Amino acid sequence: MTLASGMSRKPRIGIMGEFSAGKSTLSNLLLGRRALPEKVTATRLPPVWIAWGDDPAHRVDIHGDTHPVSLDSLDDIPLDETLYVRLFLQAEILEHCDLIDFPGISDPNMDSEVWERVLGEVDGVLWCTHATQAWRQSEAAVWEMVPEEVRANSLLLVTRFDKLVSESDRARVLRRVERETSGLFERVCPIALTQALEASEGDDLWESSGAHGLYQALAGIVERLAGQQDVSRQPAAGSPIDRISRPANATATGESHPDARGLESRPVAPRRVMPRRVRPKGTVTSLRPSAEEGRAMRQALSVVARSREDETTTSG
Repeated sequence: MTLASGMSRKPRIGIMGEFSAGKSTLSNLLLGRRALPEKVTATRLPPVWIAWGDDPAHRVDIHGDTHPVSLDSLDDIPLDETLYVRLFLQAEILEHCDLIDFPGISDPNMDSEVWERVLGEVDGVLWCTHATQAWRQSEAAVWEMVPEEVRANSLLLVTRFDKLVSESDRARVLRRVERETSGLFERVCPIALTQALEASEGDDLWESSGAHGLYQALAGIVERLAGQQDVSRQPAAGSPIDRISRPANATATGESHPDARGLESRPVAPRRVMPRRVRPKGTVTSLRPSAEEGRAMRQALSVVARSREDETTTSG
């Protein structure tokens, strides 16, 4: 079934940035686990579309045909012939949106066409820029390719913010980045991703790392996109969009699909709940927000959902 049928689908959030800007760490934080086997060379992969589910991984070629792939041989995927790889995981954030993990945009060994042809699939972007060299000209040049409606639903993450030791350095970098990107993102979010991964429930580190601000901003974007009737502009060539159902007994702490990194999600009407950090079984680091934080965000989104239901009932 295609989007033309009018069936709703989940918002699609891209993870983008230059090489070594923190994209993999951000993915780990959002998913609550590693998305790919450790031995896989992420720089040799096309975009990876991560969605809720436990289906086998596959790739979609540039003609729209699907091919099964082995997680042990992802490095052998032909880049020139592949549109994207699809992996499926059972992580709570994937109940609310799909994540499309892009390769580094500055990789000299990869033709930019590999990721450019999937750019039209995203509804919003989490762009990672390294704090010590934030917002380079090469990043700005690529961002010009992104449609304005996607920019309006995007966040600029100034990663490794803890590497800026002094408060004056942090303030200076933020002022410059906010000035140079004015109007290009919904918000600039300074964040220390490694600290965020180490934060425990109710820990001040969760807020001081910048993770609290990131999740608040991301929740707002996902909620806004989920309320749109059709958030798609350019479906991938020939790619079918099917329904993926949330298992009735699925929980955020359920077993993850081993060594998988999810791709293309099937359309469902997202629940109006804040995507929060999860800790799948077998992980060591606590990946949950504070109880107070979770309650406040869920209450806020529930109010929005009830308001929309009332409007629908009245109009009917």
